[in-house]
Amino acid sequence: MRTLLITGPGGSGRTTVAAATALAAARRGTRTLLLGADRDDTVGAVLGVRTGPAPITVEPRLTAWRPDPAQGFRDGLTALQDRAASALDLLGAARLDPEELTPLPGADELVLLRALRDAALADGPDHHELLVVDLPAVPRALALLALPEELRRYLRRLLPPERQAARALRPVLGRLAGVPMPAEALYEAAARWDLELAAAEAVLADRNTVVRLVAEPGPAGADAVRSATLGLALRGLRTDLLVANRVLPEDTPADSWLTGPLTQQRKALEEWQGTYDVRTVPHLGRDPRGGDDLAALAAPGVNPDVAPVEWPVTDRLAEDGVLVWHIPLPGAIRDELDLVRRGDELVLTAGPFRRIVPLPSALRRCTVAGAALREGVLAVRFAPDPRLWPQSR
Repeated sequence: MRTLLITGPGGSGRTTVAAATALAAARRGTRTLLLGADRDDTVGAVLGVRTGPAPITVEPRLTAWRPDPAQGFRDGLTALQDRAASALDLLGAARLDPEELTPLPGADELVLLRALRDAALADGPDHHELLVVDLPAVPRALALLALPEELRRYLRRLLPPERQAARALRPVLGRLAGVPMPAEALYEAAARWDLELAAAEAVLADRNTVVRLVAEPGPAGADAVRSATLGLALRGLRTDLLVANRVLPEDTPADSWLTGPLTQQRKALEEWQGTYDVRTVPHLGRDPRGGDDLAALAAPGVNPDVAPVEWPVTDRLAEDGVLVWHIPLPGAIRDELDLVRRGDELVLTAGPFRRIVPLPSALRRCTVAGAALREGVLAVRFAPDPRLWPQSR
């Protein structure tokens, strides 16, 4: 199954492009599922149908689904109460009624990740061949895409898996040391969360998953695209296309008020076409609604030839005595880059984005010897640590 994640600046028309992309794929014969993320039914408004927690058939080979974060939050917390029933009863805690629960901040993201995982991993004769996901606007989308990796890292730091080896001894150790030991249920819950997050992370890292950017060609759109491209690159996520949305017609009269926006549009498109694989979607002169309008947009199909994102390590021990880790960061600015080596991880900051990356095994026995940014690629040099590096005879 191919997964197409669509995002862009707020107000760029990403939901419309997502719906048009899903509709075009379905009409070409691909069984397609369109997954919406907004609490408001923006997907349904564009399609001309009402969408909700139950998947609905929009037309042959096209299904739309908009998970309910409130219901997902209630179900998850109710299940947690059921699993912890004995502990809650022992403490005399009162159960929360599902009807009184309202979603906490972050519930939308977790529900969307779970839906993304379930849809991408679904199997059977009626499974879909293409999943189109209408992500939130760029800032929230980048935070959501980072969530599985970050939460798994927090879980591993708070409840290291290797400590579970002493599971049977934990009650005895607790009595001997006089220190409360983590309860069995806590480790079981952590293992379950880690498994769910790993499944979502695997979907995002899959070779059949790509991100598609949508933006209006203009100064604001150009700035947003540069920032989004850098944030996605830092996460190692692949992008296939940049959709220039609401493109004005070139035959606009010279005395029209559209002359100014058209000039900005040309400049942005010229800049983008030198860097990205750009596809244009016309401005219809109205907000697209329904199948006919979406078909008139002629949204681009899925690009099957997207190159994988690679962070290769080059062996230059014989020439320069170093290993070089090449990290592609298109759009990065040298003055806004920062590197910190911490244990077996590299804390990498690029502009407003930050990621803690595990070092490849060979580099863990090295020290950072310098870094340079050239043509959008950060080259980090590592010198072998003589205390850890195998000594040749």
